[in-house]
Amino acid sequence: MITRITGKLVSLNGVDAGIEVGAFEYEVGVPDFVRRQLQSQIGKEITLRTIEYLDGNPQKGRLVPRMIGFMSDVEKEFFDMICSVDGIGVKKALNAMVRPVSDVAVAIEEQDVKTLSALPGIGPAMAERIVAKLRRKMAKFALLIARDLPDSSEPQSTVMADALEALIALGHSATDARDQIEKVMKSKGKFKAVDEILLEVYNQKRDR
Repeated sequence: MITRITGKLVSLNGVDAGIEVGAFEYEVGVPDFVRRQLQSQIGKEITLRTIEYLDGNPQKGRLVPRMIGFMSDVEKEFFDMICSVDGIGVKKALNAMVRPVSDVAVAIEEQDVKTLSALPGIGPAMAERIVAKLRRKMAKFALLIARDLPDSSEPQSTVMADALEALIALGHSATDARDQIEKVMKSKGKFKAVDEILLEVYNQKRDR
């Protein structure tokens, strides 16, 4: 199984990216939130985290192996979670994810079925199913900003995710919680514990 591909980005057409690796050119599917990050990278060497799946009708024996690429492990993890919802699958998720990861994650966390229903191929019934399965699992993804979020294995990412969940538990909306954490991260930098982040959020509110 191919889990990563590095090569020159030679084309970007819709949900397909052409990546040149030595004498070969690979066609890699990319969700729209990845395509936007790649638009300025044509002609440059890039690295994508990948998942593989079989596309086609197994009953007719027409199965084609395909890859989907992501800028980070966090984006890949988010996509895998969306695909885990009954009735979605890889191909539908690829076409549906036209909004930034953080926007979709916030919509799920806040049970915003209207926003989710507006995604291509996702109607109200499917949106309800997504919320039912994934709500309260989206804190980390709500903090994702393009390629700037560290890998999920890094301690700083875990602290931010825990702080977001703590603010939501205290009654903040997911959007407000994310905004507050982004402000304190810009003003002070790294934190070692959730309590440090919450204290800084409190201090900033008090100083207004």
